[in-house]
Amino acid sequence: MHQATTNPVAATTSPAPPRRKSGRKAFWLKQTYLWHWVSSAISLVGLLLFAITGITLNHAGEIESTPRVNTAAAALPAPLLAQLSSSDQTARPIPTPVARWIEDETGLSPRGNAEWSEGEVYVALPRPGGDGWVAIDKASGAITAEVTDRGWISWLNDLHKGRNTGTAWKWFLDIFSGACVIFALTGFVLLQIHAKKRPSTWPLVALGLAIPTIITLFFIH
Repeated sequence: MHQATTNPVAATTSPAPPRRKSGRKAFWLKQTYLWHWVSSAISLVGLLLFAITGITLNHAGEIESTPRVNTAAAALPAPLLAQLSSSDQTARPIPTPVARWIEDETGLSPRGNAEWSEGEVYVALPRPGGDGWVAIDKASGAITAEVTDRGWISWLNDLHKGRNTGTAWKWFLDIFSGACVIFALTGFVLLQIHAKKRPSTWPLVALGLAIPTIITLFFIH
């Protein structure tokens, strides 16, 4: 009698557990959690700022503020005044020595492009939460400067809008917005993962979509 022998090839071709697939899923789940909390950490302070200023902007007409206006006056020395004698009315910065002298005398830095006319040089100095300007009489050298401060709420509102905030704040807004997008998308993925155990997930998501849609369609004229 012949004894039955086992086929070593058949023994090794039995279906293997889907470890590769489960390992890939665990990797992407871990990455989703990682990017979710990193983006939330980056955007946390910005989200609080924009949520609070969203309320203050929505009620801007109800929040009373009294602008504070500070003025300054000076007379430009003749050697510096001579540097403004050009009749060219092209928008351009005033000479650096003149700008430095005005900054020392008034505390304002007229470094931006100036508006040149026949009798005056005018430099607008807009800023978050206020305004400012410097005017120079080309005949007499008389300098008039003014700064308007509308308060810290107006300052925060202008940060929200990116009004007169400069390049650095513009870059911050772009990076912050990107972090918010990542935070929202990874949050959506996590909602999908946990939705089976939380039946109210998608009704709440639908409600979050329905409310602004209904208001936009029926209550905004």
